[in-house]
Amino acid sequence: MIGGGQLARMTHQSAIALGQALRVLAVTPDDPAAQVTPDVVIGSHTDLDALRRAAEGAQAFTFDHEHVPTDLLEKLVAEGVNVAPPPEALIHAQDKLVMRRRLEAIGAPIPRYAEVTDPAELDAFALGQPIVLKTVRGGYDGRGVLLARDLDEARDFAARNLAEGIAVLAEERVDMRRELAALVARSPFGQGAAWPVVETVQRDGICVEVIAPAQDLDSETASAAGQLALRLAAELGVVGLLAVELFETVDGALVVNELAMRPHNSGHWTMDGSRTSQFEQHLRAVLDYPLGDTTPLAPVTVMANVLGAEDKSDMGMDERLHHLFGRIPDAKVHLYGKEERPGRKIGHVNVVGDDVAKLRERATRAAHWLSHAEWTDGWDEHA
Repeated sequence: MIGGGQLARMTHQSAIALGQALRVLAVTPDDPAAQVTPDVVIGSHTDLDALRRAAEGAQAFTFDHEHVPTDLLEKLVAEGVNVAPPPEALIHAQDKLVMRRRLEAIGAPIPRYAEVTDPAELDAFALGQPIVLKTVRGGYDGRGVLLARDLDEARDFAARNLAEGIAVLAEERVDMRRELAALVARSPFGQGAAWPVVETVQRDGICVEVIAPAQDLDSETASAAGQLALRLAAELGVVGLLAVELFETVDGALVVNELAMRPHNSGHWTMDGSRTSQFEQHLRAVLDYPLGDTTPLAPVTVMANVLGAEDKSDMGMDERLHHLFGRIPDAKVHLYGKEERPGRKIGHVNVVGDDVAKLRERATRAAHWLSHAEWTDGWDEHA
């Protein structure tokens, strides 16, 4: 697995259960996956020699992130490496303009968009309506994205990035009700499997909460979202996981926002809320095993991300866990072995049950406690 982050760390847990050894290409020995995986190659995902060392003798070559240059992957494929997903699919998760053009060609629902080669082009594109600017490559957790307040801000964003040689994309701002995600898996011979469509809650461009399944989503829309994700996986030739981030518009339509071809934050709930987790499923797919059952284990699962606080608590994480389990013993905690930094994803909490309001309250309270060592309701853990 290329990339030593938390996705590789959690994939390693599933690999152990399947009797597989997961080799990781990590930047440093302190990367989250490198801390727990014995077979680590230290190097960069842009270094062909490092990629070759990671691939040597492996049954499958897959990803913790989408940033490996496709020209390097094509060289590996030519050398007989089983790259999953293949570079011709992965490019659609790397390059937003390539993705938009391909989705438009196959008739998938997308927002109005345009490549920006000159900031002056934005006047004609905006037509007096709110727009979003994105860097075509890179960017995550809100980085590389601007919800422009006005044309001056949009022109400035475009000018700064274009001056640095960074391609820019403009999109209409969708009048949305909420954000959804459809997570599916596809095997090399075309078997597909889908989990229930979830709602993702964003704050400052970062996912803070996932509700599985999305509440008050009519069955036709839920089915359409799942079928759309399975169709895109087939059309693009995905092997492994595909996460389709969607906008549900105020009139109930679906619009594709982004694609990811790897385990995804919107699927972390599956670790405790589904018969097959996204991490096991990704391994099953890239190893060409039959795919697993995606049936939920409870009516509702809520996942809350643990984000680093602005001011790190003096209380150690071990003591925070002690108090959390004393108050919320059914919370399932997954920590990533990361240094705490403001806004950084350092773990997540899953809770399962049938009362969505209570589950959301408990999950977000648990995540806030792990981040800040303070209870949102003022509860005294020593009383």
